[in-house]
This record gives sequence, structure tokens and C-alpha cells, in this order.
Amino acid sequence: MLEIFQKGGPLMYPILLGSVLALAIFLMKLWYFLQVQRGTEPLVKDIEELARNRRIDEALVVCQKAGTPLSRIFIAALRAAGRPREHIKTVVVEVGARETAPFERYLGLLGTIATISPLLGLLGTVLGMIRAFTVIAVQGVGTPATLGGGISEALITTAAGLTVAIPVILFHKYLTGKADRLALEMEMHSLHLVDLLGE
Repeated sequence: MLEIFQKGGPLMYPILLGSVLALAIFLMKLWYFLQVQRGTEPLVKDIEELARNRRIDEALVVCQKAGTPLSRIFIAALRAAGRPREHIKTVVVEVGARETAPFERYLGLLGTIATISPLLGLLGTVLGMIRAFTVIAVQGVGTPATLGGGISEALITTAAGLTVAIPVILFHKYLTGKADRLALEMEMHSLHLVDLLGE
């Protein structure tokens, strides 16, 4: 593998860096989403029951202990309890937008890596072919051995760029879908609480 990497030329280094960075972002975001999702159902069940019984102070304590994005939205709703429904909804929407903003963090960078990786591979292809044709210009048609370096560099960088780009595109799609689903679930739970608290 090291020999193939070295034959790929200097563009293999940014491709490798992109792959490591993409994997790190994917694992970090996956862990973050699992942390956000963890304990959602018990929290929703407890808060809705307390809200129905108008035990607002107890509900606030439960939310403060949870310390999740959803619990912070619930706190905003609970503090506005007793006010008109539209007021509570406005508060929830504002806090919800702030709490779900981190869901998209680094996803743009992941998309950029997915876009740039095959372009780097293509650039490596062009540079490798230039190298091969330079050999032809200097030495004539030459032998396969003299042309092999440039052609192998071209093929290796193309393959490397695509090898990185394909899974990174899948990572990006999965995480974007996960972020959208979590945001939608939080919105549904929050609006249900608004209905319970609104006058």
C-alpha cells in the first residue's frame, strides 16, 4: 500500500488528509447525534406528564438536569407557560432554531471533501499524463517502463480520489438525513408541549 501511495505522486497527500478529516467528522457527528437522541423518549414522557399536571417547576428541574438541545427548548416553553399559545410557539421556534443550528456544523466541510477528492484525482491524472507525454517528447515513444511512471501516477490518483469521494458522499447524505430527522422530531415534541402549555 505504501508503495502504491508513493507512486500516486504528491496529490495523494491532500487526498489522504481529506479522507482522515472526513472520517473524523463522520465519527464525531455520529457520536454527537447519538448523544442528542439519547434519553429523548423518557424526557418527553416525563415533561408531558408534568406539564399536563401543571407541575412546571418540577418539569424545569428535570429539563435542567437533562442538558440536551430538546430540554433547552422545553425550558423556554415551560418558562412561558400560561401565556398565549402563539407567544409560546414563537419562543420555541426561536430557541429551536438556535439549538438545531449545531446539527449542520461541519457537514458543509464534509460535502466539500466529497467534491474536491475526485477533482484532486483528476488533477493527478492530468499531471501524470503530462509527465508521460513529456517523456515521449524527450525520448521518443520509448518503452513501457519509461512511460509507466506517469501513467501509473495518473491512474492511482484517480482511483484514490474516487475511493475517498464515494464513501464521503454517503457519509454526508446519512448525516444530513439524520440531522433533518432529529430536527423534525424535536419540532414535533416541542409543538406538542406548546399545545399542552398554551392558553
